Amino acid sequence: MLSAPASVEKLIWIMQRLRDPEGGCPWDLKQNFASIVPYTLEEAYEVAEAIENNDFVELEKELGDLLFQVVFYAQLGKEQALFDFDQVVSHICEKLIRRHPHVFADMNLASEAEIKANWEAEKAKERQQKAEQASLSMLADIPRSLPALSQAAKIQKRCAHVGFDWDNIHDVLEKVKEECDEISTELNAEPIDQDAVAEEIGDLLFAVVNLARHAKLDPEQTLRQANQKFTRRFQHIEQHFFDTGEDIKAASLEQLEQLWQQAKNLNG
Repeated sequence: MLSAPASVEKLIWIMQRLRDPEGGCPWDLKQNFASIVPYTLEEAYEVAEAIENNDFVELEKELGDLLFQVVFYAQLGKEQALFDFDQVVSHICEKLIRRHPHVFADMNLASEAEIKANWEAEKAKERQQKAEQASLSMLADIPRSLPALSQAAKIQKRCAHVGFDWDNIHDVLEKVKEECDEISTELNAEPIDQDAVAEEIGDLLFAVVNLARHAKLDPEQTLRQANQKFTRRFQHIEQHFFDTGEDIKAASLEQLEQLWQQAKNLNG
């Protein structure tokens, strides 16, 4: 197998060898489901970064790293007689076929909106089955380990599916403004209640996620793009002080603002 061409089967064999109690890798042997979660999240973000950078050479490598994470979990599942890689593949195949009746069955879904509605309806059925089995809320299976912006978007989407949502984006924008006013009230209180300020800022962030969702934007991706834009502009400021030999800490706010505006004009 060592000299065989690359394949999923070979990757599974490599994982089995790494986890072999006799001659396997000590690090891999120490791992469990919980311990490799941080690595899975890191690999997923590295995939996202490669896509954002249009670096498809790197994307190919990062997708391999992410696939290895799936194989790792499957090996752990097999060792504990929970599931194996074939069962993981079987489950996703069955689910994708079931959720796409317009492709694999005779259902006629003419528009993208109908396709999306059917997708959400199928997912709702799955959640309902789980809820009936375990008396769970429709929000119970949203992973708590998700980034907070993504988690908020999932919560809002689930609630919107049963009609608990704003009618239009303008109402959402008014809610954002209302939350800003409530933060202002707390900041002007005497004394300032930090817990109340934190709660209101949290409400504002949640409302902004709602605004992004109604604008059909992914809040996590939107903030990542804003982070990149800020970093690009700030690095322009840093480059100025590197080139001149001046101390950035000694610069006035007016000078920094001038350089910031310069960066906006140059780099967007």
